[in-house]
Amino acid sequence: MKQILQNQKTGQLAVADVPQPVVQRGRVLVRTSVSLISAGTERMAVETAKKSLIGRAREHPELVKKVIQKVKDEGLLNTFDAVRSKLGSSSALGYSAAGIVAGVGEDVSEFRVGDRVACAGVGYASHAEVLSVPKNLCVRLPEGATFEAGAFGTLGAIALQGVRLAEPTLGEAVVVIGLGLLGQLTVQLLKANGCRVYGLDVDEKKIELARKLGADGGALSDVEAKRAVLEWSRGRGADAVLITAATSSNQPVELAGEISRLKGRVVAVGLVGMDVPRDLYFKRELTLKISMSYGPGRYDPEYEERGHDYPFAYVRWTEGRNIEAFLDLVAEGRVNVEKLITHRFSIDEGERAYQLISGETGEPYLGVLLNYDTERELEQRIETSKASTAQRVSRQQKSVSVGMIGAGGYAQGMLLPHFKAAGVEFRGIATATGLTARNIGERYGFAYSASGADEILNDEEVNLIVIATRHDSHAELARRALERNRHVFLEKPLALNESELQSLLEAAENSEGRLMVGFNRRFSPHARAAKEFFAGRQAPLSMCYRVNAGRIAREHWIQNASTGGGRIIGEACHFIDLMQFLTGALATRVYAESITSRNHQIVDEDSVFITLRFSDGSNGSIAYLAEGDKALAKERVEIFGEGKTFVLDDFRNATMYRNGREETSKLRAQDKGQADEINAVCAVVLESSPAPIALEDLAATTRATFRIRESLRTGQAIDF
Repeated sequence: MKQILQNQKTGQLAVADVPQPVVQRGRVLVRTSVSLISAGTERMAVETAKKSLIGRAREHPELVKKVIQKVKDEGLLNTFDAVRSKLGSSSALGYSAAGIVAGVGEDVSEFRVGDRVACAGVGYASHAEVLSVPKNLCVRLPEGATFEAGAFGTLGAIALQGVRLAEPTLGEAVVVIGLGLLGQLTVQLLKANGCRVYGLDVDEKKIELARKLGADGGALSDVEAKRAVLEWSRGRGADAVLITAATSSNQPVELAGEISRLKGRVVAVGLVGMDVPRDLYFKRELTLKISMSYGPGRYDPEYEERGHDYPFAYVRWTEGRNIEAFLDLVAEGRVNVEKLITHRFSIDEGERAYQLISGETGEPYLGVLLNYDTERELEQRIETSKASTAQRVSRQQKSVSVGMIGAGGYAQGMLLPHFKAAGVEFRGIATATGLTARNIGERYGFAYSASGADEILNDEEVNLIVIATRHDSHAELARRALERNRHVFLEKPLALNESELQSLLEAAENSEGRLMVGFNRRFSPHARAAKEFFAGRQAPLSMCYRVNAGRIAREHWIQNASTGGGRIIGEACHFIDLMQFLTGALATRVYAESITSRNHQIVDEDSVFITLRFSDGSNGSIAYLAEGDKALAKERVEIFGEGKTFVLDDFRNATMYRNGREETSKLRAQDKGQADEINAVCAVVLESSPAPIALEDLAATTRATFRIRESLRTGQAIDF
């Protein structure tokens, strides 16, 4: 499908071929008819991307700090690769569109194929031929509303939310500063609410348009603006001021204070400078509110991503219901969007459209629409590169041909670079949205990119399927791959519950393919050194594993029970596997206890003490702690046995104590074993050797995480 993308490094815009998204749970698949370019927001995004790295660093010092911390944690080379990957990718533009429903997720009952809908959301309602949109960010178009009107739905909801925060009453005098698209819609909404409205802008033509659309007056936003507003408001000042301008300047906020009456209300809707002049706002006792985009639900993953709507009786206006209300006003003729449209382009002319809004053409504009051919046949996959001569030769011999499903941050930062270093052939890559697949496909030279897992699963030339999706799809995808007798490398965890695990294990036992899981720590140099240190032991080991895990927000998908399974299942499996590797024995008993906090931001199960018993009599304790300081290294392992001690510090340094002496070993950079793990995986494919971790070990590790959660619920030790 066609989609407008922007390169994060150069800022260059292009209409690119991208695999179309597939139907997902909780989502609506929409064939786009029209999308709207938000001139203010998108122009600023384009301008930011075109700035130099130094310019961007000055604007976002918080990101620079993250990079510096990443260098400390993971080393310069890993950080360099991660930053280069981010800058080398392309991002989607747009957040307001309308079209026809082409598919619905299995749990979506609110929409049917063929419905006319308006869509919202950054990363969802992009400028693309097909959209995958969460159900709460879709609304049906009312009778009488065209697709072009529907494309204004998101911007209309933003304007409407600003008006709601201003709480205007019938007959009040309200000033709108900034008469771009957002301002023109705000003027009309205020008039529909029975207010007297005055518009301010730096462009006389926009002031005149506002008058035609119902404004009672208007003036240039200059030194005379205060006098003009006072005269219009009969010397009283504005009851409310809505700032809908898009500028980094602080002038709109200052002007709003100057033209407000005593105890007036100011609402910042647009992206403007927010250095509030305290004395001015203090002496008039003004109320200042900042509107959060298109209403309640914005930035809440439960509402936007997981489809949990707020109860109507308690939250009357959500972002979805704001879009709905705005489109009702358009359908009734109380808001006119037709007069705001100045340009229409086809999606193929997308670059011209952005040249217009960036000012390159010097042509005035306001509402800029992109139109799509909804009947055009779309490709299921995109050929991103042709196999090199070396790859064609390697296919005649034995080679590792990788098909990748999913590609999150870890896969991009760790797995793909190591697979590349191992010399594999990158055959195909699929992600749910398609955009990530295209970005990675181009960077690593995959032969094709797709948006559906079936393209990879059914590709006979793929002999290693790498699965790096969200946790809830791990077991199902791995099972399907094994049933096709493919080798599978699965990013942890194996499964989220016993039923999934059992089904996967049965498939692995009956498959000619090998099941391998990303428990990489056992492959690290220091882990192997520790095992060798205690080789030939006759007594059990005692192990203390401290993890300074750091906090992950309660709203993050990993914390969601059905999607991520929580951090015990998602990450603690690493530490259990390492202990099983060190002892050569399986975990047989667990007991766990978490903290108890009244702080809603803290997830109790993220800070937990775990005690494990192993089949050889060894024991281990894991202190998995989320509330520590970031300056402390993440992991420390202390191993005791037969009068000796081995201490592993964050997979950088190791200290060995024996016979009253101390020995140290230091690595140049942190090594958690990813490179050696990938080499071992490739050896399985090339040499048909057994999987590097026995199926029994994988099962025991995974079951241990289930029992830990059971122990946390029951307060009892669990044998298994």
